[in-house]
Order: sequence, then C-alpha cells, then structure tokens
Amino acid sequence: MTHLPTRKLRFGFADAEVPYLWNPSDPAFSSATNAMSFFFIAVEKMIVAAVNEALPLIADPAVVDEARAFVRQEAQHTLAHRQHAKALIKTHPPLKHVLDEMVKTYDGLTTRKPLKYRLAYVADLEATFTPSFKLMLDNADTLFAPGDDRVASLFVWHFVEEVEHRSSALLIYDSVVNSPWYRMRVAPSVFAHAGSVMVKAAEGFNRLVPTEIRKVDASSMFGGHRWKTVLAERFRFVSRLPGIGAPRFGPFGKPYPQVPLSQQVAAMIGVVRSQLPGHDPDQQKLPDMAAEWLARYGAGDDVTRWYTTARNQLRTT
Repeated sequence: MTHLPTRKLRFGFADAEVPYLWNPSDPAFSSATNAMSFFFIAVEKMIVAAVNEALPLIADPAVVDEARAFVRQEAQHTLAHRQHAKALIKTHPPLKHVLDEMVKTYDGLTTRKPLKYRLAYVADLEATFTPSFKLMLDNADTLFAPGDDRVASLFVWHFVEEVEHRSSALLIYDSVVNSPWYRMRVAPSVFAHAGSVMVKAAEGFNRLVPTEIRKVDASSMFGGHRWKTVLAERFRFVSRLPGIGAPRFGPFGKPYPQVPLSQQVAAMIGVVRSQLPGHDPDQQKLPDMAAEWLARYGAGDDVTRWYTTARNQLRTT
C-alpha cells in the first residue's frame, strides 16, 4: 500500500493567455501534451466512475483506502487540466467541440462496457504511465523547461503523482477481478481505443488551429497516423486505399528529437512489460525527478512554478 496525499494545486492559467505552442522549441510535444490535457479530462472521469463503482466490491479496508486516495488524486488532475483546457478554448473556441467529443467517448465507454473491462482498461493504461512518464521526466530540461512554466509545472506534477500511485489501479483491479490473463487479453482493445481518441484529438487540432500557430501536424507524435500520411505522399496508389489518403496539415515534427534513442527503446520495453501477467509496478525504475519534486513540495516550494522557483533559488544562493 502507498500513502497518497491529496495535493490541491492551481497553476494560474487565468492570469495570462496560455499559448497553444507552449514550448516553441518542440511544437510536436506541445501539440501532444495539449491533446493529453483533453484526454486526461475525459479518461479520468471514467476512471473515477469505475473505481467508485468498484468500491463496494473490495473486501480489504486497506485497498478501499488506497482506492479512495487514488480517485482523489485523479479528481485533482482533472480539475487542473480543465483549467488548462479552458485557457486553450478561450483562445481557440472551436476546440470545445474536440473536448466534448472526447468526454462523450469515455462517457459511452462507462455506459456500454462492464465494470470488469473498465477496471482492466484503467489498470492497463496506468501500468504504462511509469515507463512513459519516466522518459519525459528524465528529459524535462528539453521537454518542459523551455516552455510556459504553468503548463510545464502542471505536467510535471501530474506525471510525478502518476508514478506515486503506480500500483493503485492494478491493486484495485486484482481486488475485484483478479485475472491477469483477462487484463492482458483486453489490452489490445484498450490501447486501440485510447490511441484512436488521441488521434481524433490531434485531427481536431489540425482542423481548428491554424498551421502558423501549430507549426507542425498535431499528429506528429502518433506514429501510425504519421506513416500513413508519409506513405500516401510517396506512393500514389497508397493514397487511394481506404483511410489512408489523409490531408496534410503542415510538416511532421520529429517525436522526442533530443531524447536518446536508447531511452525511447527502454520506455517502449517498459510499456510492453507492464502488460504481462506478474507485472509489479513497485519494481519499475523510477525517475529521479519524482523524488526531487516530492522533496521540494515537502519543503514548501512553489511547485506550481517549478522552473521559476528553481531559478529564483539559484539566484539567491
């Protein structure tokens, strides 16, 4: 079991305009994280509903406490990402339709799918977060530091807390369903569904945010969509295949251009391992930045301005 405090953080998104391209040095990552903000709002609503539905079925009081603390953290993430999304929608009002469609998709999943599947969905998805977010936190100097400190601080906090409660979703799933093979069996449908939601978000950004603002195709971080478009451009017959001939929405940005390939491969291996029976989230290698963030939060630093606070401390020492 883990101790999961509820941290109510607000990032000042209403204080000044929040740029769509919040990290100009990495437009592809900026678009991807904007889509992630929308995604988290939608999927975490489903997560909270599924866990609350599961609570009466959990026999162990310690697991019940963990589940309640887990959903409290998830609810705080949703509130913070809503403020980010609200700021983006204020500048680009049509993006509200993209967010509404994503929420509707996950509301439909809650209505259509049995609890067993939804808990597996949550456990599968959450299991990937530690290796994925470790990659990002280990490379925060290029992915987060050069950008708007509010957006950067939001994602650093969220990713640290996902690492912190890395065992919670699997613990809840095992307490209710307790079938590692079912979780592995449904994983392909889980990731196909989540991937399709993210791709649709990127497509919405492409349609509704001008290229001169985005700088790159918003789907640059989504490999499958990227390569379909590249193939369609290079081979005329490919463009006539169903679902391939997509319009071009600007140049493709290279995903993680400054992240070593070895780290990207390690993250992919970690994601695959996270879906196997016997996976133990506590055995995963954790990002050093998570420990640093927790220490600075415990010391009372303003973690809602993560990089500004760090720079100010350097100046005074």
